[in-house]
Amino acid sequence: MYKLGIDVGGTNTDAVLIDENLHVVASVKQHTTADIYDGILHAVRAVLDQSGVDRAEIGQAMLGTTQCTNAIVERKKLAPIGILRIGAPASAGIPPMVDWAEDLKTIAVKTAIIGGGFEFDGKELAPLDKEAAGAFFRELKEAGVRSVAISCVFSTVRNDHELEAARLCKEIMGEEVHVSVSSEIGSMGLIERENATILNAALYQVAQSFTEGFAKSLADEGVTNAQVYLSQNDGTLMTMDYARRYPILTIACGPTNSIRGASYLSQLKNAVVIDVGGTTTDLGVIQNGFPRESGVAVTIGGVRTNFRMPDVISIGLGGGSIVRQKADGTVTVGPDSVGYQITEKALCFGGDTCTATDIAVRLGMTELGDRSLVMGLDETFARKALDAIRALCEDAIDAMKVSSEDVDVILVGGGSIILPENLAGARQVVKHANGGVANAIGSAISKVSGTYEQLIDYDVTPREKALAQARAEAVELAVAAGAVRETVEIIDAEDVPLQYYPGNTCRVKIKAAGDLA
Repeated sequence: MYKLGIDVGGTNTDAVLIDENLHVVASVKQHTTADIYDGILHAVRAVLDQSGVDRAEIGQAMLGTTQCTNAIVERKKLAPIGILRIGAPASAGIPPMVDWAEDLKTIAVKTAIIGGGFEFDGKELAPLDKEAAGAFFRELKEAGVRSVAISCVFSTVRNDHELEAARLCKEIMGEEVHVSVSSEIGSMGLIERENATILNAALYQVAQSFTEGFAKSLADEGVTNAQVYLSQNDGTLMTMDYARRYPILTIACGPTNSIRGASYLSQLKNAVVIDVGGTTTDLGVIQNGFPRESGVAVTIGGVRTNFRMPDVISIGLGGGSIVRQKADGTVTVGPDSVGYQITEKALCFGGDTCTATDIAVRLGMTELGDRSLVMGLDETFARKALDAIRALCEDAIDAMKVSSEDVDVILVGGGSIILPENLAGARQVVKHANGGVANAIGSAISKVSGTYEQLIDYDVTPREKALAQARAEAVELAVAAGAVRETVEIIDAEDVPLQYYPGNTCRVKIKAAGDLA
């Protein structure tokens, strides 16, 4: 059986075919097209033609895509939604979407804040106002809304009212309605959790489109026996149904695919990964083989959220970054780039723009294009440009480190040819022959995960019992997401004391992962 991994980026669409021993059989890198599915189809066709593998032998196909991120940033294809917050009158002072951009607020057809919710210790603020909730859902049904976001005060402690409202919503609006519940998506902090839930609700049509489109592109190419999965932003996979329920979890899956792929190729479980593309470079951290999560609120398209996101920083450095010399003799690299037009505009390909790739070719760091076309570049100029590239990268490495000690660094991505192999702060710099398609490899070899997060008072539930229950819940969530129960293991566990809560309250977070079913 073979695994097909595809990653759609802003510049390139990568595809790899991996055998049952997780060896790369074939890989291709093609420019991303305006129609994403044409690009996927061409990449699938190219990698299958290169390998000569029988399409019937492909048992699993995985896709990492930027569609949800693009939809939010570009304000396109977002569905009209209804927003219900449970927590009146306590939370009425700050309405939903209070700090959103005006052009993004238009996705909300109707909003309401009704009675209900809980205190920080789980005590009920007020009973759920079912009458008000029912009236709101009937208004949404009349307006033709097919997606609803439901949030509640302290639903991370108790989500009874959210689940009750969700049941009522489906009862009134029909089983087909898409309901996003905040306790299943975000963490502590009502506004940020609500924001993430609203975005999730608005993305349901986008998710339906790319899941169905991916399945169709595979079918059109004769790949009909494969189970289809989507990459999510913790470096693991989810089923098609799971992706339709939680499309927001696909945001930033590209960098995490690269991190997972880098870990697999290098066999390093703890390192800094530098993924160099055509326009930008993403840096992330591998911890125990999985991407390190961000510990702060993340802004997506101008919206502040607190759902899980990888700890990644991006800098304006890539293979297509434009190199210039200022009047005072200093040399700058980027942040602007020729992007996917590099084969037309870079000097080594006969163009008229000096790029970071031209510098690498001029200094003999790589064989690409026609080297004679860049030999006119002054070597001193090229060395200054390389120093600027090195400085940008070393500063970013320092930003990702948690101590002053040197760390292992893994270079991946098609643009990694522009980076030198000696970097300050790096214990060793590892490159792999297949590093250019690490993102697609990460997609193909990923596991399936489940994460359980809850506030627990250890005075009420003893710590050992609480952690055991949390581990069991995380395992069940991983199985629900498509993992084989026998292969699931706990890959991360933390319980953080919260001094501002009464008693012995801790935030418990357990993550489990297992092989695909």
